[in-house]
Amino acid sequence: MLGQLPAVIDKNVLVGMSNADDAGVYRITDDIAVVFTADYFTPIVDDPYWFGAIAAANSLSDVYAMGGKPLVALNLASFPGEAEFLPCAKRIMQGGSDKMTEAGVSIIGGHTIKDKEPKFGFAVLGRIHPDRIYDNAKAKRGDALIVTKPIGTGIITTGIKAGMCGDAIIEEITKSMATLNKRASEIMTEVGVSTATDITGFGLIGHLTEVLTASKCRARLNSKRMPFFKEAIRVADMGKIPAGTRSNEKTYKPYVEWSAAVSDTERILMNDAQTSGGLLIFVPGERRAKLVTALESEGILAAYIGDVVDEGMKDTKQIFVD
Repeated sequence: MLGQLPAVIDKNVLVGMSNADDAGVYRITDDIAVVFTADYFTPIVDDPYWFGAIAAANSLSDVYAMGGKPLVALNLASFPGEAEFLPCAKRIMQGGSDKMTEAGVSIIGGHTIKDKEPKFGFAVLGRIHPDRIYDNAKAKRGDALIVTKPIGTGIITTGIKAGMCGDAIIEEITKSMATLNKRASEIMTEVGVSTATDITGFGLIGHLTEVLTASKCRARLNSKRMPFFKEAIRVADMGKIPAGTRSNEKTYKPYVEWSAAVSDTERILMNDAQTSGGLLIFVPGERRAKLVTALESEGILAAYIGDVVDEGMKDTKQIFVD
């Protein structure tokens, strides 16, 4: 949809819409740029407080993926106008506020409209150095691919709506989605990586494709290294696949060459539309061990799932999965 907008000609726009990056970046001075993003969505969990917290974590994630430091945010909300919804709205906003406080971000305003179905999120403004932006065009041959959260939240939330998942898995994925990518972003910046993105609505395959396209690279993935939620495998095997995941599978099919060893369930999960997923980090191969050790030392998942390469694919394929 954003492709319908006119091309940006302002020389101070350092990152715009051309490469499907996580956020926009605008240069203020030679040493300071601002990174700006917005995101909001319908409830992903039943608990109002955690819906707000997850929406906040998700909105912040694009800034973290770019290597920026979020500073301030604006609430974006669409809520039913009935008085009986007010306590629920307060809990949603409290969850969002608490998560922003955890991130060190101040909420300085916002906008709310009446809508039958609740929607909530934030516009977030952050700071970044103009020479240290992790945009989509910076992946390089030899980069190792590291994922920092398990995959499968889209399929599990569909399973929850169908009454297929118990309290333990609801708690597990809620915690995962509400976890900030803040420390993972700080660690990758300290180690020194090529670039990064976060795994959200287009799934692992979709967001990887965006980076590979912008960087003119290809990648080889190992399906057996993927950090899938176990419950997501069970739900997918039972056929509960969200529409967004099916759409991703269809959209990115032309870009992927799948080995016969990869199961249908693994294909689906790698295309699963995530909410507030982890970072997908592109780190030079010689720094992979350092990054993995640093992440794991702080209890952060560091799944090594593949590498950026320039061979092994046919025709226009950009990703080979075995």
